[in-house]
Amino acid sequence: MEKRPSTPTPQSDRNTPRARPNSSIIWILLIVAAVVLLLYTSKGESKVSEVKYGFFFKQLVDDNVAEARVEGRRLHGKFRQPPLDPEGKKGKDENVLTLKEQFVAILPDSAFEDQELNRLLRENVGVGYSAAEPADNTLMLLFLYLLFPIGLLVVIWIMFRRTRDQFLGGGVLAGFTKSPARRYESGEKQITFDDVAGLTGVKHELQEVVEFLKNPERFQRLGGRVPKGVLLMGPPGTGKTLLGRAVAGEAGVPFFSISGSEFIQMFVGVGAGRVRDMFATAKAAAPAILFIDEIDAVGRHRGTGLGGGHDEREQTLNQILSEMDGFTQSESVIVMAATNRPDVLDPALLRPGRFDRHITVDRPNFKGRVAIFKVHSREVPLADDVDFDRLAAGSVGLTGADIRNLVNEAALWATREGKDAVDMSDFEHARDRVLMGAKREEVLIGKEKSMTAYHEAGHALLGWLSEGADRVHKVTIIPRGRSLGVTQFLPDEERFNISESELHARLLIMLGGRAAEKLVFNEYSAGAENDLKKATEIARRMVTQWGMSERLGPIAFHLSDDHPFLGKEMAESRHFSEHTAQVVDEEIGRILRTADEKAAEILTGQREKLDRLAAALESAETLEQREIEDLIGPPAQRPVGDKRTDNR
Repeated sequence: MEKRPSTPTPQSDRNTPRARPNSSIIWILLIVAAVVLLLYTSKGESKVSEVKYGFFFKQLVDDNVAEARVEGRRLHGKFRQPPLDPEGKKGKDENVLTLKEQFVAILPDSAFEDQELNRLLRENVGVGYSAAEPADNTLMLLFLYLLFPIGLLVVIWIMFRRTRDQFLGGGVLAGFTKSPARRYESGEKQITFDDVAGLTGVKHELQEVVEFLKNPERFQRLGGRVPKGVLLMGPPGTGKTLLGRAVAGEAGVPFFSISGSEFIQMFVGVGAGRVRDMFATAKAAAPAILFIDEIDAVGRHRGTGLGGGHDEREQTLNQILSEMDGFTQSESVIVMAATNRPDVLDPALLRPGRFDRHITVDRPNFKGRVAIFKVHSREVPLADDVDFDRLAAGSVGLTGADIRNLVNEAALWATREGKDAVDMSDFEHARDRVLMGAKREEVLIGKEKSMTAYHEAGHALLGWLSEGADRVHKVTIIPRGRSLGVTQFLPDEERFNISESELHARLLIMLGGRAAEKLVFNEYSAGAENDLKKATEIARRMVTQWGMSERLGPIAFHLSDDHPFLGKEMAESRHFSEHTAQVVDEEIGRILRTADEKAAEILTGQREKLDRLAAALESAETLEQREIEDLIGPPAQRPVGDKRTDNR
């Protein structure tokens, strides 16, 4: 395949530029006006001495005035011999300064009626004496003072007009409406589907797009149409952008990438101009892929949100919609977009004919995580004890970006420890850092340490004894992240659903730390804040969304939690009465109080194990699964569930 140029010809370069005024002439005129204004205002005043009227009159009496000219209240003159300045002493022992030959003095009102002054001027100055009305330079000064700012405003106005015109090139702000999309050519290092571990179903969906870009005639032969737009939806870090690059690498076509926020500028119309230029550039390089990342920044619902719509964003979205409608069946340009907020996108963007194929890119499963670990560890020297299956089993819920970060943290830790290869202990340390946070410098002592130990022991013991709970992996009272202590739970398998009994087991474990504090110290601490928050959220969903309340029955009482700035609800929408809201609150309280009472009852009956576990925690600060089993015996038989971490 012939290699295309790295940068296609921009749309504006393919059009003949219009004639525009020469800005250099304007700048020259402004500089000349400034110089004239400077020279006029100075008027050689640096060669003139300003003297007092009394000093002038004394020099006139001494016949030392050669010329005198009165203009209004100012008297301009010339000394016969430059006199000494009586107020210009440099120092006590130095000579005084000499005044300049020309001088100017301000005449008082009494001078105009002083006959003695008139006589001395006629006799001593003679023909060198004259009087005239002062020249009126008001218009000239006004013209000179206004010329420079007016000229500057004209230049700014011309530049602003150029930025509004996408067909004009050159100038200081040239290219303001050019598309900032970055182009990636197929070079030596291509990204293909082999670089995207896991996501088998997603790659199968995108394989059709690759085949269309390679051989569009195959689909057009029977009248088939490949979707103009492919929308990738999923949580952050699942590899949506990487999939777009992989599609371009598989097809061997140019890949244009841009973020949705790059369209929005403070000038209305700039975003629409950038959209036009971007689509024109992609069509010129067809077949090609145009990838818009975070499209929700520009594609949110029009005319909604707090205070109404946003003119620039809505014009940009309208231009995207019209450009996608302008694609013909023969144009081999695929528009791909990624978002983690598909719920806020405008319906016109999602209708058939635009982004009519929606692909969900979810978190990887077990096999996907194993493959991702292998991909990101290809350039990392590994020890013989590294087990990817064990790492994948202990990283349920992590995205591809999380796993890449985990592998990088393991490599960094092994480097700091001076190792030649990354072993399993380094991966364990990195997983604890990712899941529980980095260790803090604070050290717990005294009652605070003891209370934290009992708190985490309550979580661990109830998780150890409860059926339907996840496996207790590790307990620590070393401050990590924003927590004083952490109890980490890991599942044996992945789960995509959860039963009511498992939810009650989760509530029991979450409230176990608080119950242990009350049982041992007869008081509560603020460390249960995060536990109460999570437990209340689960109980609310059980009542309002999952129909797990016998009193309310199989009814959904969903409250809108959409933020008004995201283009959804202006106010919280509620479709049930105040009495029903009261019943909902009562049911939530009943579920939580039942879990709290049951947790206190179990811990009271297992007080010996609780004390043993808390004492070991207070001494060792961290207990692994095997150490816990040695202290309190084997765990209860229970089904597996999702991973979670209870933070104190």
